[in-house]
Amino acid sequence: MSTSALDIGTIGLLLGYLLLLFPLAFILFYRIKLLKPLTISVVRLTVQLLMVGLYLQLVFKLNAWWLNILWLVVMLVVADVSLLNASRLRLRPFLFPIFVSLTIGTCIPLVYLLGVIVRLPNLLDARYFIPMAGMILGNSLRADIVGLSTFFSSLRTEEKSYLLALSQGATLSEAVRPFLQKAYTASLAPTIATMATIGIVALPGMMTGIILGGTDPFVAIKYQIAIMMAIFSGTALAVILGILLTLKTSFDRYGVLDPDILK
Repeated sequence: MSTSALDIGTIGLLLGYLLLLFPLAFILFYRIKLLKPLTISVVRLTVQLLMVGLYLQLVFKLNAWWLNILWLVVMLVVADVSLLNASRLRLRPFLFPIFVSLTIGTCIPLVYLLGVIVRLPNLLDARYFIPMAGMILGNSLRADIVGLSTFFSSLRTEEKSYLLALSQGATLSEAVRPFLQKAYTASLAPTIATMATIGIVALPGMMTGIILGGTDPFVAIKYQIAIMMAIFSGTALAVILGILLTLKTSFDRYGVLDPDILK
């Protein structure tokens, strides 16, 4: 019996696009304005994944430590810019602080996962390093978007209560604490809900991939538990650091939110 997943041929892959007929039918029938963004997203998805697939073949073949780190840096930069655009925040004041928060939130749990839990002899082995870094970073990115968006939108909508706290002698960190708590809760809640339903509602992607690769299901389960702990830890780190590291650039010397930081 083969220990690797069955290959999907070119024809099979093209047939996969036929699944889009169902959503397209509803979009066209109800005249929902999603046809253009859907088309762009599908084209980008296809081109990007094909390019990444070709690149990863080279990366896995060479397995050079510097190339693996370079790929992680590229992922961090792209995630940084995407996060700020999605949160409608200007790049200049936030680019470096968010890059730092994503780097710490990704690297600390990644190194612990590979070095302590998996006990990988070579921590920069491309087969482990790149996909696991991508999973941790991807989840941190989604949570950071929710966290930063919630934090700054709450400050704008509840500005009076924030300014009242400042006028009563609260420090900046004390005045923003309720908004930080709200943002932190909103950003971590989806990950907590996912952990509570994994294995019952759905089989997660990493576990499914390992099983399709021919690994024993119980080994796949242990990997999935480990990566979920790393994802949650990385998400928690990235979100709190993302907010704290941007406080100095977000307010003037009087503690008033700088409107120029927002798009």
